[in-house]
Amino acid sequence: MKSIISLLFALSSGLLVSVPALAAGGGQLYPDDPANIKLTNTAALQHGAKLYVNYCLGCHTMEYQRWSRLAEDLQLSDDAVMDNLVFGEQKIGDTMTNTMPAAYAANWFGTQPPDLTLVVRSRGEDWVYNYLRAFYKDESRPYGVNNTVFPDVGMPHVLAPLQGTQILTDDLSAGGHLELVEEGSLSAGEYDESIRDLVAFMAYTAEPMKLKRESLGLKVIIFLLLFGAVAWFLKKEYWKDIH
Repeated sequence: MKSIISLLFALSSGLLVSVPALAAGGGQLYPDDPANIKLTNTAALQHGAKLYVNYCLGCHTMEYQRWSRLAEDLQLSDDAVMDNLVFGEQKIGDTMTNTMPAAYAANWFGTQPPDLTLVVRSRGEDWVYNYLRAFYKDESRPYGVNNTVFPDVGMPHVLAPLQGTQILTDDLSAGGHLELVEEGSLSAGEYDESIRDLVAFMAYTAEPMKLKRESLGLKVIIFLLLFGAVAWFLKKEYWKDIH
């Protein structure tokens, strides 16, 4: 019985510890700051949804996320979502798709831009956070930008109006760093906070049930620990005359 209780404690410790997601592809990120997102911050998720719709949804769908579920989880009314986030002829029960034909996307970008519903789950929130902050001017690239987190990136810096223009002062191996040479509409701190909100929203879409799952998991662990203690005392009482 002691071994069972020890196992329960070990399981509870392992489930309660947050394991950081590893960046796909390996290697050291630059920049490599933690995202520090909070899925409990509803206002941040709402702001992130607004940023995604305005700057990302035109190319990147979220085919596994429904507008109605977004409204429910982000504490928005259906009318607010339809009036402020949904464009075109979509309905509240539809998924977050766009109207870009696949053939046009392949012609413009070389391939259809990927769906981003699960990108934070596959790449990790820190990777996405740093990636969106690491674009810099590079005239040799098709869209005039490159990225220190994802070298030779094949997409434009759609958030440049907010961040501004960065340059890479030298090769990273030689001590180069990103330097802002043209300001955007947001300060550096405001931009980082906006990207944090955007990543938080993307983390939510990657697993909408995460908070409920963690809450339920904690309750189950507490129940198992209490039940294990009761079972141990019952076993001790039943077998006291034999031992």
